[in-house]
Amino acid sequence: MLSHDVYFTLNDPTDDAKQAMIAASQALLTDHPGTVFFGVGTLEESLNRPVNDLDFHIALHVVFEDKVAHDVYQVSDRHQQFIAENKDKWAQVRVFDSVVS
Repeated sequence: MLSHDVYFTLNDPTDDAKQAMIAASQALLTDHPGTVFFGVGTLEESLNRPVNDLDFHIALHVVFEDKVAHDVYQVSDRHQQFIAENKDKWAQVRVFDSVVS
């Protein structure tokens, strides 16, 4: 399986902006072919250990059956729509892709 983890730092870190990003993710990034798991949410600020990276507002986690499903997702209309409609809201985006079992 391939885990696609995306960490968004927003230009506007208000609760309303965070909830709007979560809603957009749920509307456009769920139920893609080959998706095994989908999750999106906010930083858990109470977990503030020296090893915790706190430099993000929204975390997106999508696990795909394989790299092929991930690659299809990347070019899908709904994924491209998500990017087009939301990219101006992002101060920074970090993507971590890994093979998991």
